[in-house]
Amino acid sequence: MDKKTALYDTHVKYGGRIVSFAGWLLPVQYETGVIAEHTAVRTKCGLFDVSHMGEIICEGSSALENLNRLLTNDFTNMYDGRARYSPMCNGEGGVIDDLLVYKMQDDRYFIVVNAANRDKDFAWMKAHENPGTVFTDVSDNFAQLALQGPRAHDILSRLADAPSIPQKYYTCVERGIVAEIPCIVSKTGYTGEDGYELYTAPARAAELWEALMEAGKPDGLVPCGLGARDTLRLEAAMPLYGHEMDDTVTPLEAGLDFAVKMEKADFIGKEALVRKGPPERMRIGLVADGRGIMRENERVYAGDEEIGRTTSGTYAPYLKKAVAMALVKKSSIQAAELAVDVRGTRVPAHVVPLPFYKHA
Repeated sequence: MDKKTALYDTHVKYGGRIVSFAGWLLPVQYETGVIAEHTAVRTKCGLFDVSHMGEIICEGSSALENLNRLLTNDFTNMYDGRARYSPMCNGEGGVIDDLLVYKMQDDRYFIVVNAANRDKDFAWMKAHENPGTVFTDVSDNFAQLALQGPRAHDILSRLADAPSIPQKYYTCVERGIVAEIPCIVSKTGYTGEDGYELYTAPARAAELWEALMEAGKPDGLVPCGLGARDTLRLEAAMPLYGHEMDDTVTPLEAGLDFAVKMEKADFIGKEALVRKGPPERMRIGLVADGRGIMRENERVYAGDEEIGRTTSGTYAPYLKKAVAMALVKKSSIQAAELAVDVRGTRVPAHVVPLPFYKHA
């Protein structure tokens, strides 16, 4: 049976159209629709419920050593309040999940994992738990709200004093106060815009939502659902687990080499990545030249040769063009004109640098 977040009744109150997603009942959109929500985040601000995400604490005298063994990124030089993105690989170099790690203090880290992978990730971490480290699933202790868009700082500043608001991207304030509600306040997001993610007790989530919506009225703040979250992250070329990566795709193939520190002494999957050598596949960005909207898992052709599949695709509302990401053979993308098979019709497309959109 699907779970409800602490904000379920709030979504119903605001007219959210509820769907099943990763074992949760969440709004896919509100009455204004996906395009209006997407545009609001790009130009003003949007508020999302992302309480379905999982949270895990890693703590103990060997916590840092354990994280560096489990994850591909290097967490050695982090300061308190710093966040860092990393894939987590299996023994063959495939991606188990991609996640975010916050260093709260020496020997204590706060990890955010994808909702559908929460149980799998936690089991993997426990199976690779070193003596002196304890992993604890604390997901049920948190609701998570994402305030995203160019007006996010102005809105948050009406409810929080400066010490509660992180200034640098990928940092957090662990003991922030927003609208008199204790929160972890993180300057992060999954939309390609400036913004914050707020972690609070589920019992206070609806109160926090209402306070943010009220504070955001002068700036055009709107509630946003899963639909806009997906189109926004795709415009910003942010990978999604199960699309751009999975247990069979390495982080190097997915274009996540910035978060794979091969110079580290060791991590799970490193040996396999070395053995496989330079990746023969790569994640690319495509823009359609013909009519048709590219979707996920559609064949990509270079001339008559099938060279890969799209991993995500949509009509990008802000850019006003059809875009897709694809995993394809590196050796073939320059060989001939590219096309994507959209429901039986080959739609011409060309390769563009990622991300498709980057805010000023």
